[in-house]
Amino acid sequence: MSVPIALLGLIEREPSHGYDLKRDYDAYFGRGKPLPFGQVYATLARLARDGKVVPGDAEPGAGPDRKRYAITESGRLEIADWLAEPVEPEPHLQTVLFVKVVLALMLGRSAERYLDTQRAAHLQRMRELTELKRSGGAVDALLADHGLFHLEADLRWIDLTCARLDALSEMVRA
Repeated sequence: MSVPIALLGLIEREPSHGYDLKRDYDAYFGRGKPLPFGQVYATLARLARDGKVVPGDAEPGAGPDRKRYAITESGRLEIADWLAEPVEPEPHLQTVLFVKVVLALMLGRSAERYLDTQRAAHLQRMRELTELKRSGGAVDALLADHGLFHLEADLRWIDLTCARLDALSEMVRA
């Protein structure tokens, strides 16, 4: 997730203070990994420097004075271009899972034990996401489904890899 583009999109929705942007980012995109305030303000400074947002005058509030940021035409164009481009449909071919399996085999260690441990970790995470899906709202359910689908694909890969370990072992040791 690109923090600058997410903040830019939130600002296009409505001009906002940094505090409000952090709150909205965390609510929609930061599940499990909230955005630090320092990153919010550093990103806003870069977006302003690049002409994508403009800060308004300082406004008094309950705490320190705050600036409300508004998007520029350049920022609107960046959001429009970003939304129009598809996400790369293929994941990286050499994932961490793959690298661990190959290295384990190259080093004469048990790739099967690693895969069994990874399978257990994936199943635990799937249980957590299923609970989130049951207990959360629509946004939580969509995020949980996304994670579940990826974990299911990894589990299929783990099962297929376990079935091919002997052949793979011969290839990497040759």
